[in-house]
Amino acid sequence: MATAGRRRPFVPDLLAGGVFVLLGLAFAIGGARYDVGSALRMGPGYVPLLLGGILTVLGLVIIAQAFLGGDQPARELADQERAPVPWWRAALLVAGVLYFGATVRGMGLAPTLFVMTFLVALAGHRSGVVRALITAAGLTVLCLVVFVYLLQLRLPLFGTWLGR
Repeated sequence: MATAGRRRPFVPDLLAGGVFVLLGLAFAIGGARYDVGSALRMGPGYVPLLLGGILTVLGLVIIAQAFLGGDQPARELADQERAPVPWWRAALLVAGVLYFGATVRGMGLAPTLFVMTFLVALAGHRSGVVRALITAAGLTVLCLVVFVYLLQLRLPLFGTWLGR
């Protein structure tokens, strides 16, 4: 029997913190298998180990917050009736990422970026086809300027599937 003054842990924060800790430990352990190096001469395991450690610490902080009472507005929001999950938006996001991974080599960076950002932009809350097209065009141009011209990423703009 629980006492009246004792708070129960906030379960959503507890679960989120646990996921952070598990993922952080997985990345840290995986990164530790590679040569870590030093801050000046980073090895392939340096960044995964560092980010895994940071993610683990953040997860532990979230777990502690869950036991200490957490964020009161978050508790009140969680107690309210939840809206249905927009599965079609989630499917568009996943489809965009999978499309990019499957076609970037064959179609090239420019058309793949455009289609991917169009699909992802359609998943927006108040986004229609015209707004998604404008967003896709703008982000494609921005990404091409940053990654191809400024950072000199070595991916062809148009791939072999389009006759190049």
